[in-house]
Amino acid sequence: MASTEAEPAQRSFRSLVPARMDRLPWSRFHWLVVIALGVTWILDGLEIQIASTVADRLTEDGTLGLSAQQVTLSASIYLLGEVVGALWFGRLADRLGRRKLFLITLTLYLVASGLTGFSFTFYEFLLLRFLAGMGIGGEYAAIHSAIDELIPAHYRGRVDLAISGTYWGGAALASAAQIVFLNPDIFSENIGWRLGFFLGPLIGLAIWPLRRHIPESPRWQMTHGQAEEAERTVDEIEERVRASGKTIEPVPDDEASEVKPHPPVTYRQIAQVMIKQYPSRTILGFTLMTTQSFLYNAIFFTYALVLGTFYDVDSGTIPYFFFPFAIGNLIGPLVLGHLFDTVGRRKMIGGTYVSSGILLAISGYLFYTGALNAVTQTIFWCVIFFIASAAASSGYLTVSEIFPLELRSQAIAFFFAISQFFGGVIAPWLFGQLIGDGESRGPLFGGYLLGAGLMIAGGLVAYFLGVDAERKSLESIAKPLGIVKTRVADAGPRPAQGT
Repeated sequence: MASTEAEPAQRSFRSLVPARMDRLPWSRFHWLVVIALGVTWILDGLEIQIASTVADRLTEDGTLGLSAQQVTLSASIYLLGEVVGALWFGRLADRLGRRKLFLITLTLYLVASGLTGFSFTFYEFLLLRFLAGMGIGGEYAAIHSAIDELIPAHYRGRVDLAISGTYWGGAALASAAQIVFLNPDIFSENIGWRLGFFLGPLIGLAIWPLRRHIPESPRWQMTHGQAEEAERTVDEIEERVRASGKTIEPVPDDEASEVKPHPPVTYRQIAQVMIKQYPSRTILGFTLMTTQSFLYNAIFFTYALVLGTFYDVDSGTIPYFFFPFAIGNLIGPLVLGHLFDTVGRRKMIGGTYVSSGILLAISGYLFYTGALNAVTQTIFWCVIFFIASAAASSGYLTVSEIFPLELRSQAIAFFFAISQFFGGVIAPWLFGQLIGDGESRGPLFGGYLLGAGLMIAGGLVAYFLGVDAERKSLESIAKPLGIVKTRVADAGPRPAQGT
């Protein structure tokens, strides 16, 4: 096999790889891709929730004995690790291939998160949280690229949304597990919190053997001068699909693309593509990712604080309020996902952003007037984020499919980094200031109106600048830099095949 780092040959060739991948029926192979690669979001949701629930425990004597400032710093360091990992590994995924990177990033996460449970000093804990964040951040870039390039166009929207939504499955799992791990009657204070950090690595180890059976993206191989390897990879995928009892339709030769491998893109070329070639798409990606991240992190990281400050909910019962919130977030993309492939991207993205913003404004007003209690507030949040979860997931879907293949991972990493800054750094801090000592509900109501306004603005941008990418091949949405001419037809309607 040719080296992925070798300079690609400049002679053009014809390839049916994209058309062959998009016409595949849903099969066990695609379920393998979803399970083996989609676990990333579960792990991140699990990590964030575990870190938030052990925060108070880590300040106690007999554990790490951290200060409140050190605990919050560790959370910021984890998010910083995600940003660094996304940017670094995202670039490598575009240069070296998807498969190499999603094996490396999972390994980094497994080791760093597992060792976190053996931390005995603040600086050990800080370093390992940063490295675990790097692994998860790198996963986002490599995984989304691989999934989009391996899943047929007909199913890409619902699959991406479902996978992104599993973040909340991980959060719910962590919330339930911590009820046991942090119970002093079951585990001592210095043991229970450590066990929580082993949960993610155990899931990752179970998935590791499956990942070894995921092939390199044949689309990536095709555009990196590995024409024979790309054809051979598709041959192997087709054999696996036939082995599951599926019939594969032939692909007409006139759907072949003419490919001339493109050398690794430079930062200057990335800027040219984003700013000059696709300026409206760049605005779209920036808007969708930052608005949803601001809303999510503002609510999520102050969830317990609002319940405790304004509704006098005891900290020990917070997980019981959080669990239905997480389930609502998990179910939303699963129920609404197929509509992004049938009704269409622009209508569904715009609709979910705007409607979740309107509902947030209504609930904010009811909160301000004192019409809600802890239970009805939670019910409102469950309904809002049932919709907002699909909206947020569609932001990741959008930035992963609207730019050329050669810089797909880097585009995902770029927008992910921006959203983490605005959502992971600014939003929680701002809402923490608005909550204050809880003497007045007015400032927080203003914050809810701000979040609602941003979501509505994001929805309007999606409607007017959105790309009708439903059921279309990636190559027809954004022609790869290495494709001279493409005749790949958009994926038309086909019978449902069981996803």
